[in-house]
Amino acid sequence: MAKSTVIRRRDGFEGQKLIVLPKKIITNFLSKDLVTKQIYITDIGYYPKAMHHYAERPHGINQHIIIYCTDGYGWLEINKKKVEVSPSQFIAIPANTPHRYAANMDKPWTIYWIHFKGEIASFILELILKNSENYKPYLSYNENRIKLFEDICFNLEKGYSSDALRYVNMIFSHFLSSLIYEDKFNHAEDQPNDDDTVEKTIRYMQEHLNTMIRLDDLSSYARLSTSHYSAIFRAKTGYSPIEYFNQLKVQKACQYISFTTMSIKNIASSLGIDDQYYFTRMFTKLMGTSPNEYRKKIKAGPKE
Repeated sequence: MAKSTVIRRRDGFEGQKLIVLPKKIITNFLSKDLVTKQIYITDIGYYPKAMHHYAERPHGINQHIIIYCTDGYGWLEINKKKVEVSPSQFIAIPANTPHRYAANMDKPWTIYWIHFKGEIASFILELILKNSENYKPYLSYNENRIKLFEDICFNLEKGYSSDALRYVNMIFSHFLSSLIYEDKFNHAEDQPNDDDTVEKTIRYMQEHLNTMIRLDDLSSYARLSTSHYSAIFRAKTGYSPIEYFNQLKVQKACQYISFTTMSIKNIASSLGIDDQYYFTRMFTKLMGTSPNEYRKKIKAGPKE
């Protein structure tokens, strides 16, 4: 921690957690292990109702920081901007960036926080900040996300074996994915919002795998022009709508091949494709092998 760093906590916070990974563990294992060196935790903690919590780092620190506020209020000052932080918001602070933050004096925040480093840490933070506003993205409360955090703490409190360190940092990757792709993480609790045009039309595709859908059908369903719909779909998925639809068909075909005795012709027909040869070409292009060869591999099973 830099000498100029100022951290203030008055007598700690009741119920708090604080784990700082030893420098020796970071240097000798976390920064070198093939699994953990990509991204790893250096410090982690939980501060409930953190009255008088204040941190000032004029030169930043060499770790990235995430602070997730679940209750109360606080503020962050970074890049000459001061922003208020409310429940269901989280702060993302890049490494080596001057900043300071504090809990609200009247209604102090309750926060879950993590410091992290690694070869891909900067890229991950960029993904987190990509759709954020003023370094404080909104994040709905999800008990499963909190359980991931608690599992990390629980296992770190048991010590720093190689297995434990790999396990907690794999969980940490899952935790980070819940911040970046919240809509996917929350799928069990919340169906995608109908306002999300891409998610809405993907559900439409899934429900119509037994038919042939044209681009015009999808854009009409989305109530958008064909060009605009195609543009927003590709921006979110990286594929054209029809290419994506065909991927879903092939995914379903793999399931039929693996779990049924249906002929390839019948599988194609069940997916709305009358031309078996067209289906075979589509399948082979995506899977790198023909449907018949794929079935042979499935029947052969794994080689011991």
